[in-house]
Amino acid sequence: MRKNVLIMGAAGRDFHNFNILFRNNREYNVVCFTAGQIPNIANRRYPKELTGYKKGIPIYPEKNIKTIIKKYNIHVCILSYSDLSYNEVMNKASDVNSAGSDFLLVSPYKTMIKSKRPTISVCAIRTGCGKSQTTRKICSILRKMGIKAVVIRHPMPYGDLKKQIVQKFAKEEDMERYNCTIEEREEYEQHIKNGFTVFAGVDYEKVLKAAEKEADVIIWDGGNNDTPFIKPDLHIVVADPFRPEHAIKYYPSETNVAMADVIVINKENTAKKREINKTVAVVKKINKKAILIHADSVIEAEEPSLIKGKKVLVIEDGPTLTHGEMSFGAGFIAAKKYKAKAIVQPKKYACGSIRKLYEKYPHLRNVLPAMGYSKEQIKDMEKTINRSPCDTVVVATPADITKLMNIRKPVVRVSYHLKEKGAPNLEDVVKSFLRRMKI
Repeated sequence: MRKNVLIMGAAGRDFHNFNILFRNNREYNVVCFTAGQIPNIANRRYPKELTGYKKGIPIYPEKNIKTIIKKYNIHVCILSYSDLSYNEVMNKASDVNSAGSDFLLVSPYKTMIKSKRPTISVCAIRTGCGKSQTTRKICSILRKMGIKAVVIRHPMPYGDLKKQIVQKFAKEEDMERYNCTIEEREEYEQHIKNGFTVFAGVDYEKVLKAAEKEADVIIWDGGNNDTPFIKPDLHIVVADPFRPEHAIKYYPSETNVAMADVIVINKENTAKKREINKTVAVVKKINKKAILIHADSVIEAEEPSLIKGKKVLVIEDGPTLTHGEMSFGAGFIAAKKYKAKAIVQPKKYACGSIRKLYEKYPHLRNVLPAMGYSKEQIKDMEKTINRSPCDTVVVATPADITKLMNIRKPVVRVSYHLKEKGAPNLEDVVKSFLRRMKI
């Protein structure tokens, strides 16, 4: 008898696990996906074009999981999230077990696809550690050596799944073509501006084949604290001294650290010494063999004069603040660095879905997450910004949100880049990797 399977996730790892483990597996019948964490991703259908199932597979809200398990006689639930606390993992396991189903965590090695091209993966212990700036640094090192790097980005399939099977982002217009959310733009825009092509999508076997046609080296740019979908020949994990114990409190953070060949401890220029030392101790306890690289995240503002002595509203990268649980980011640090007179608390002026966001994430007070999973949410964000009594809006999301909304105040964009301290550094690691791969 075929086993009935339910896959739990947040539009990304869940689809990949189905594609690799279950799409052509007649021993199992995947009844449904359940979705949580990201707004507006449930009540869709994983299409027949991607499943081989005549009607596709429905995606239900995860809050109904106990009812679903009993109704459809689910034998096993597969956890396929990319960022959960250990408490949340076990809470979900308890819900599943109490409803009569087994609860399963799948080894990342069982879902990794082997590439024909040498592959470097960049992952992290949490979202917001600095994966993308690390990826950008590696790409620039390879370009300087005359080697063409192509980025494959962890999925964010929040729209029409049939149109997102394979996505290629080589120019800014491509983000318009795929109706990208602000979260997607945060990940693609800087790579595109730097002249690097990004591939993403839903079916990563097809995504990889498309990327391999253009690449000398594949760079996996990870999402949240997920493990790579492509089997790495060099696995780099970024750690954050502001959240040192998250490596042993979140799933699959600890798995990533244990697998790492290289661990980059980022943001040391803004962290305290004791936080850095604690981060080193935590990662070494998990993985004594990994190479440690110490690095700063250098923060710069385009027009510091618009910050100094001004009352500012700070906008940060969204996921870093929400499920990444940071209470501040690069924008807040820039406001302090360039001596803003005051930082407005946007919670008081939040509208619609943004107001609900502050209710969901009570640790947020001094900053505004860049949220835009729908046109309505972008409009709510625009209203929130324009209602806030500030002189300047400090924008530290990598996405140029001024193209998506009408901000009626001066805007200062903040950038950040990785700068290693001493040796070894990323160039040393990349050169060693190229010699090993005989490139």
